[in-house]
Amino acid sequence: MDEIEAFYDRNAQNEWDRLDRHRTEFAITLRAFEEYLPRPPLDVLDIGGGPGRYSIALAKRGYKVILMDLSKRCLEFAKGKATESGVELTDFAHGTALDLSGFLNDSFGVVLLMGPLYHLLDENRRRRAIREARRVLKSNGLVFASFITRYAPFRWAAKNEPEWLEQGRRLLETGVWRPSLDGTPSRTRVGFTDSYFATPVEIKQLMESEKFEALDLVACEGIVSMIEEKVNELEGQAFDAWVELNYRLSKDPGIHGSAEHLLYVGRKKS
Repeated sequence: MDEIEAFYDRNAQNEWDRLDRHRTEFAITLRAFEEYLPRPPLDVLDIGGGPGRYSIALAKRGYKVILMDLSKRCLEFAKGKATESGVELTDFAHGTALDLSGFLNDSFGVVLLMGPLYHLLDENRRRRAIREARRVLKSNGLVFASFITRYAPFRWAAKNEPEWLEQGRRLLETGVWRPSLDGTPSRTRVGFTDSYFATPVEIKQLMESEKFEALDLVACEGIVSMIEEKVNELEGQAFDAWVELNYRLSKDPGIHGSAEHLLYVGRKKS
């Protein structure tokens, strides 16, 4: 985990800016919140929320949010951004998704697990993080869990570095991405760290095996994954219309494999 912590310590500003570059992903995720979150007040634990884009967005809407992250630099960055935004988060906690011992059972109405699962390469560790999230959720509480799709690197390579195909076959088989070992595309190697990429089919199976009831699976980029540049330049009603279209289509399983990120929305079974 030291490598991952160091990566995000170096990239706090970039992580904040990423959702300005990928406005559709941010907007669709907020739409999922709007559809499924009960009205505030409600206690939210944002695990692995980095520089706090979603924590701050929810705090603006009246939710009581604790932001927890592995990166101390991201937490400090988030504190500054919260102050700039004129909102207060309930707390900023340093820690990992694998150990939520600082929180009691049944403490939160909502848990965001939107990042940690693709930095846990081993299935047992992913399950441990999911179980910890479930433990701190109240009965019938909601989880929002993010995954990067198995096929996203291949779509990136087809656009930017097609000669990488042969080297990527191990990733296709295992889902494990090790930039330093696997011959990862050179432009990507400096842009990310070791990760796990999930197939759309395995996501619901994984979460339901850990006693969650699936409410939705959303393709965060809709149909504009990797072709979003012109759409993200739009403003006002023109952009909103594309968000509406992409959110409607984001629920179609037929496009889940072509998105970069999938957002699982589930309810803790009693």
